[in-house]
Amino acid sequence: MHPSPTSPPPPDAKPAGSEGAVDRFFRISERGSSYIREIRGGFATFFTMAYILVLNPIILGGAEDKFGETLDSVQLVTATALVAAVMTLIMGVGGNLPLALAAGLGINAVVAFQIAPLMSWEDAMGLIVLEGLLICVLVMTGLREAIMHAIPQPLKQAISVGIGLFIAFIGFVDAGFVTRIPDAANSTVPVQLGTGTLTGWPMLVFCLGVLLTIVLVARKVKGAILISIVLMTVVAIVINEIADIKAWGLTSPSIPGNPVAAPDFGLLFHFDLLGSFGQVSVLTVVLLIFTLILSDFFDTMGTVVGVTAEAGLLDERGQVPGLGRVLLIDGAAAVAGGAASSSSATTYIESAAGVGEGARTGFANMVTGGLFALALFLTPVLTIVPMQAAAPALVVVGFLMMTQVKHIDWDRYDVAIPAFLTIVVMPFTYSITNGIGAGFVAYVVIKACLGKAREVHWLLWGTAALFLVYFLIDPLEQILGLK
Repeated sequence: MHPSPTSPPPPDAKPAGSEGAVDRFFRISERGSSYIREIRGGFATFFTMAYILVLNPIILGGAEDKFGETLDSVQLVTATALVAAVMTLIMGVGGNLPLALAAGLGINAVVAFQIAPLMSWEDAMGLIVLEGLLICVLVMTGLREAIMHAIPQPLKQAISVGIGLFIAFIGFVDAGFVTRIPDAANSTVPVQLGTGTLTGWPMLVFCLGVLLTIVLVARKVKGAILISIVLMTVVAIVINEIADIKAWGLTSPSIPGNPVAAPDFGLLFHFDLLGSFGQVSVLTVVLLIFTLILSDFFDTMGTVVGVTAEAGLLDERGQVPGLGRVLLIDGAAAVAGGAASSSSATTYIESAAGVGEGARTGFANMVTGGLFALALFLTPVLTIVPMQAAAPALVVVGFLMMTQVKHIDWDRYDVAIPAFLTIVVMPFTYSITNGIGAGFVAYVVIKACLGKAREVHWLLWGTAALFLVYFLIDPLEQILGLK
């Protein structure tokens, strides 16, 4: 299911010499793919990340800025769908990789609950635009790409494995299979199975979905992930019609009465690029931008490396094809997200679901981006897939990405220990950035203590130092009197 660039084309790939202009542009046959595989992958990616159309407005719309103002939820849906559609299409054409983009989870929470209370929404979104512009500068100077090339291959493989565990954990959590134990329980165990036990029809849909997906994948059925999502959505709709269920979560599998929703573009370009400097100190602005850049920078790096490696598209040096363009588009997505007031947009790890379905080129983005464009008008229809039907795809994709762990040399502790920390910190802290930071810091420290400091690229030393600042940001703020 995951051919490398040197693998023979799958049975549904077009024979050499029969390519059309679109095929040649996206290099579909060259990468051993086909239109059918790309279309399946585009649908799978969309359905595993469509939740952002609901979740981003909830996070941003549920917060107030310094002046007690809130963002309109309908306008947020429009802004979220528009940015996801435009930037995903641009990534498909410009980067030619199956990497979809949308408002970044984690960053939107920082904007809503850490930045907005300090300034107006326009100032906060201006800060996001500024962060995106600075990332673009880092890309154009070659620094961002140089850092990615400086990462040792074992750490790149560990990033992919860690993302696999992380994305599987996301699937379990979003479906409710794993839940946080309330603090009132006074338990030292942070999570549990369901609510202590697995209960309810939605949980049955998820469990059946996982079983169906793994069976289809094990039998190498084409379209396994998408088939599972569609079938379990149908099952969920039927169950929802005959049972009184209120525990589906953000999206309910109910047939909408009015499938059309008019877009409201009222939030577009409502930002003030430098307004934050008039609300808080320059040092506070610098620290906020530093936190945003570091999170955006390395979340994207981990996602691009992990998903591209899973697609078998890394070159013989373990590098991502067309990396400079991919990173520039991702930086531009942050600018677009701020300009549309939907928070910073970034590359989504859920793109791995499309890769698991066979996507190998940017043509899959034409499908995913097109569906986000349709969501501008058909949000009620395109959000009927409950997370319990989509999450099994994330669990199975987590397994597929986990298989790369076999390429790490576990007998070499100087690379194995940093790889291990990269892998486990991602799901345990629910952050790609934290996992990469832990691995980088451990790598340079171990190499230095073993007398192998010269083996570490100077960019890794600098990046590890930045991560130390990132991890110590709270005590530093206290020392500087910012708290």
